[in-house]
Amino acid sequence: MVIHIDQVSWVRDGSTILQDVSWKVEPGEHWCIVGLNGSGKTTLLNMINGYIWPTKGSVSVLGHKFGEYDLRELRKSIGWVSSSLQQRLYGGETALNTVLSGKYATIGLYDKPDAADLEQANDLLRLLGCEKLTNRTYNTFSQGERQRVLIARALMAAPKLLILDEPCTGLDVFARELLLRMVERIAQQPNAPTLLFVTHHIEEIMPVFTKTLLVKQGEIFDAGPTQDMLNTELMSRFFDAPLEVERRNERAWLHPLGVIETNV
Repeated sequence: MVIHIDQVSWVRDGSTILQDVSWKVEPGEHWCIVGLNGSGKTTLLNMINGYIWPTKGSVSVLGHKFGEYDLRELRKSIGWVSSSLQQRLYGGETALNTVLSGKYATIGLYDKPDAADLEQANDLLRLLGCEKLTNRTYNTFSQGERQRVLIARALMAAPKLLILDEPCTGLDVFARELLLRMVERIAQQPNAPTLLFVTHHIEEIMPVFTKTLLVKQGEIFDAGPTQDMLNTELMSRFFDAPLEVERRNERAWLHPLGVIETNV
């Protein structure tokens, strides 16, 4: 079992952020996690990475149950790409060194890479379409280029689980489609890690993500095969709004119907 979360709740300052969450991810599955801002997605990711501990329930990741394994060692097998990581990297570091630093999980490169490391880093840059960025510095990249370099960095440690936390945020439509194609390419590689792709835009869910988890107000709203999750009736209930789901090119596209009331 890649992930086994059983009846997990997490309470902070008297507020319940996650409530009775149960979820299993089997080997060979790629999942998309969908939820609006504040739904509990980030809390769930922090728990999977062992940065927070459940108030109630049990968590096992990559076959290791929390409380019975060193979580620092566990994190070496998990790649996590998020906007917070992007802000921490050194702008003057080259793409090659940024990717190499992923082997050591450090911000900046302090160890001397060997020939095998250099070959692997260059292969990953090619895989993500970033070979032209090899010797350019991180602060000269576009947002889309930064995201692709970050994914290459996460893959450098050959993780068993790769979490992409809203990787398309801030990208224009062309950069987004390019990134999604790269993610699909990663999933199709031999010995690819299990992928978790986090978003609140269902059109970003590529066909390779055959399972979808719907998170709403700290609870699991529904989970199962993606084709069963992304339909007009279920999405309208999930978002509490009249919606229509259209399918094009093996992807689902969401269209609001009429005026949507908000509390903002």
